[in-house]
Amino acid sequence: MAEAGVCVLLTLCSLFSGLVYYTTFFERGNTIKTKERPNFIIILADDIGWGDLWTNESDHTTPWLNLLKLEGKRFTDFHSPASTCSPSRAALLTGRHGLRNGVTHNFAKGSVGGLPLTETTFAQLLQDAGYYTAMIGFDYYLGIPYSNDMGCTDKPGFDLPSCFPCEQSKCSRKKGKPFLLYVALAHMHVPLFHNRFLNVTAKEAYSASLTDMDSLVGSIKLATEAFCMNNTLIWFTGDNGPWEKKCEFAGNPGPFLGKWQISRGGGSAKRTTWEGGHRVPSVAVWPGNISPNTTSDALLSGMDIFPTILSLAGVDPPQDRHYDGIDITPVLLHGSDTGHKARLLLDICHSLTFRIKNRMTTTIAVFYNQSLMHPNSGAAGQFGDLQTLRLGRYKAFYITGGAEACGGGSGKQELHDPPLIFNLDTDEAEETPMDPTSEEYQLILQKVEREREVLLWDIATDNVSTADYTVSQSAVPCCQPKNPACRCNRGKQTAQDHICLKASNDNDL
Repeated sequence: MAEAGVCVLLTLCSLFSGLVYYTTFFERGNTIKTKERPNFIIILADDIGWGDLWTNESDHTTPWLNLLKLEGKRFTDFHSPASTCSPSRAALLTGRHGLRNGVTHNFAKGSVGGLPLTETTFAQLLQDAGYYTAMIGFDYYLGIPYSNDMGCTDKPGFDLPSCFPCEQSKCSRKKGKPFLLYVALAHMHVPLFHNRFLNVTAKEAYSASLTDMDSLVGSIKLATEAFCMNNTLIWFTGDNGPWEKKCEFAGNPGPFLGKWQISRGGGSAKRTTWEGGHRVPSVAVWPGNISPNTTSDALLSGMDIFPTILSLAGVDPPQDRHYDGIDITPVLLHGSDTGHKARLLLDICHSLTFRIKNRMTTTIAVFYNQSLMHPNSGAAGQFGDLQTLRLGRYKAFYITGGAEACGGGSGKQELHDPPLIFNLDTDEAEETPMDPTSEEYQLILQKVEREREVLLWDIATDNVSTADYTVSQSAVPCCQPKNPACRCNRGKQTAQDHICLKASNDNDL
């Protein structure tokens, strides 16, 4: 994908050339070293596994992402807001779970609706505050309006369409402003793509595609350096875990294998609430502000991007709704390892000691000060329902189910009352649940139930939205045979365009 990499670099250079620093002064609780408002680049990979990056120091597949890790802070306990595409991205943009923002499952290429207009994204808020925003959409858009395995992009599945961005996007370019760039990559979603000049076998396809994605990240980093934009926060993460049903074309969840589920059938990554479905690689780089080559094990979520970049920009979110993301500026800038805090436990001691009697008397510290919910994402239960809860080192499942595994087969849905609870410190593969009769289990269960009850009541009394999931053939974007995913008519209309337009008009009658 050499030409695509060049295309990205040229696009970013033209974008950055019109985006110079905008100096402003503001007072925040968490001050940063510069008086200029920072630029933000959010890079979101698709279907990437926690084990795809930074697990093997001798791996040279992703040199640019390895460099980001060396120059920034890696988050080892970072989670996508959901385990499938649309709800994960909607939650990232709004800082709110799908039960709040209305997006609980995926949209299709024929979807009439999308993120409800009653919701507010960080792009809108930054734009109102004087930022220039782009998606490669906001002020400026380059991409395809659906997943790259849908419709006319099945083959070859480019990360960027082969046509240039629409003409009207050019007139929105302005100078003298800080910017937000949101890059939603097609990598590592199938169909995988790699440099066409490489002779790649099926077994090497995923690794080659990782390298291709890495080169795009490198193009972005080079562009920021070319324009001396040191006051730029680059944040890389993923929308969900690997798609196991794709076998050798799927990523690596690392040690988060969901063995309890695998032993009962089905996959335990994308579309599930097992760790492999939502624990994703993440790193943030901001020269002069984020300490280089550092690591945080704080419990964090993609929903935290919303409040964090708003805080750093000096922008307040709307106060007529509740948010699930938290401002992690202390983690980014000050070395804190405190992530999501339990709603009911903020005013109590962070640990409780009790004794378990067996052959030896042991004192165990039970840390339950950090909390995060994981929504159902298609493998079991109703879309968006919050039936899996992380509480510190513990994780409770009120429902389980396996997604389609490599070779077929799905694990049946099972309800659990009382819930399965795993200790991730000693069982990161989620293989053996705790003994429900144990004192440790009973203590954690009380906290789990109260925490879940408080969150669900908070959502029930919140200002929530409803997404329109209507599907219509007239909403399917038409394609030019030689321009996959291209919706911009340039010059003479082709016969294919005419057919598509006629079909669309007929469906509107």
